Amino acid sequence: MTLSELPAFTAAIVVEVRDTAEGDAIGRRLRELGFVRGEPVKIVGRGFLGSDPLLIQIGFTRFALRRAEAARVVVERN
Repeated sequence: MTLSELPAFTAAIVVEVRDTAEGDAIGRRLRELGFVRGEPVKIVGRGFLGSDPLLIQIGFTRFALRRAEAARVVVERN
């Protein structure tokens, strides 16, 4: 399952970040922000009517991500 498909407030663990091409800048940036294997993650908020952005908590830090960015992060539920 991807992070964009995860129901709100459901605990999950990051499995991987998918790159769309070699040297993918967005995938690299997500990993730099802490989206690495084994990190706890959950969606703690959504934009108006469930659209962009998604408010993501990874560890103790929160980020706003677009659905397309969240769709690159593969997670598994706890």
